[in-house]
Amino acid sequence: MAKQEASEHYQALVDMGSNGIRFSISDLSPQTARVMPTIYQDRLGLSLYDAQYESGKKVPIAQPVIDQVLTALVRFKRICEDYDVSQDNVRIVATEATRNAINSLAFRQQIEKATTWKVEMLSKEDEGRIGAMGVASSFGRIKGLVMDLGGGSIQMTWMIAENGEVQTSPKGAVSFPYGAAAMMRRLDEAGVDGHELLRREMSTNFEKALQDLEVPETLSKTADEEGGFTLYLSGGGFRGWGYILMSLHAINPYPIPIINGFRVPRSSFLPNVKEYSDPETTFRISSRRASQVPAITFLIKALAESIHSIAYIHFAQGGIREGLLFSSLSADIRSQHPLVTATQVHAPPSTSSLSQLLKGSIPPPHQPGSANDPPATLTSSHFLTSTVQLLYAHASYSKDIAAAAALRSTTTGILGNAHGLSHIDRALLALVMCERWGGELSSTDEQYLAKMQELVGPQASWWAKYIGRAAGGITTLLPAGVMRRGEDDQVTVAASWCTVEKKEAVEAINLDIRNRIREIDSAIEDWRHEMEKVGKKKNWIGGRGGWGVKVITNGTE
Repeated sequence: MAKQEASEHYQALVDMGSNGIRFSISDLSPQTARVMPTIYQDRLGLSLYDAQYESGKKVPIAQPVIDQVLTALVRFKRICEDYDVSQDNVRIVATEATRNAINSLAFRQQIEKATTWKVEMLSKEDEGRIGAMGVASSFGRIKGLVMDLGGGSIQMTWMIAENGEVQTSPKGAVSFPYGAAAMMRRLDEAGVDGHELLRREMSTNFEKALQDLEVPETLSKTADEEGGFTLYLSGGGFRGWGYILMSLHAINPYPIPIINGFRVPRSSFLPNVKEYSDPETTFRISSRRASQVPAITFLIKALAESIHSIAYIHFAQGGIREGLLFSSLSADIRSQHPLVTATQVHAPPSTSSLSQLLKGSIPPPHQPGSANDPPATLTSSHFLTSTVQLLYAHASYSKDIAAAAALRSTTTGILGNAHGLSHIDRALLALVMCERWGGELSSTDEQYLAKMQELVGPQASWWAKYIGRAAGGITTLLPAGVMRRGEDDQVTVAASWCTVEKKEAVEAINLDIRNRIREIDSAIEDWRHEMEKVGKKKNWIGGRGGWGVKVITNGTE
């Protein structure tokens, strides 16, 4: 029965792109629909774009290629039946390569005859709009420019996505014939002597597109305040480039092997626009993608020359597939923060009461701000709620591995497949959860911890440690995650800033913990002691000369 109920929400999708054909089944059950869990996925590495060119001349898609596609589709239909996916919940969509094929109609008719599925053709405008929605699904909020790189074309638009609403240019997306596979062909046809002419053509077109898209004043103002636009990149070619940048990152090895949410500043992005010597040895770079690196490099050079006001580049996993799924969700579901949705299935019974205790353990920010204040991400409601929801997820693990499993939970653990999380959210939550379980790690995991701390910086790392220690104390008081009725006011936590006089005045956190439940008195004392320890210099990030804040409890040291 449970499987039948779940399968009602299964959505099967075939995305027939220019560089490959993706097959997937996603579970859009209401509780977790925002992160669009994938229960099955596969890919046929066949380029429908390349299949239409022989010796530089466009030709119909050959029957052996069509037969290969039909075989894969019939197999996928069988898989959908095994998962009990309703035929009404199966879609097959095709983009530029199929749309522009000489024998497009005959190709689609053969597909329908073999599978009974009718191919939906996406126009250039639809392709741009849906691709943009895929990018919107990949982050909690978006304000910036969006580019989606396919095999035959690249789409460009602007986007503001927050609170479930997605705004893009009223003109839709501008499409250019500069896809990864198309660029390989254009460069080959142009020859070395023609590369400069092609580069100027591309730069001019990109500049004109930015003007034609009518970027709103609010977005331009944000770009002025932040030193430039944020650029969101999607599509296999761009993701491949992102993995190359990840392999060249100053933090080496980079600790989060997930392309979605990876971010680099312009200063890191542009100097690495060069001929990459050995792309095939890079994680997640296929031999085909490696062959496209020169073309993508050329594209990025032209892009960099035409759009000067870029501050940060974010890489997104979302594309046509994710855009189609995200578009089908209600605004209420789209408005959910993906981190909250991803952790909700692990939530304890008294999430609200526990959240109040955890929130109370964090001192309010100074007015005006201070260098000691915790980063805003750590104190946001979505982050604290997600932290509480995950507090007991590793309760069945032994003490030997609980901290290590929690540390890796956001990358290769229980949240590894959660769609839409930033790398900062993944790193901070991992650090908090590790400390919640005591923070005791093997030497191998300590190296991984150090890389995560390097990613977020010493200040955020110490605050993650502090919040994790506070969360661990709360779970000691309430090991079942249950605050009994009428006891909400029996345990109170309030943090504030104070000054401690020793050799010199030192700012400290005063954590005031009050308890009127006699049975947990000893646990309260242990908690106070643990919180004081996290503020001692030997436990700061980097040791005595590192970063941290002194902690006292109930006004005394």
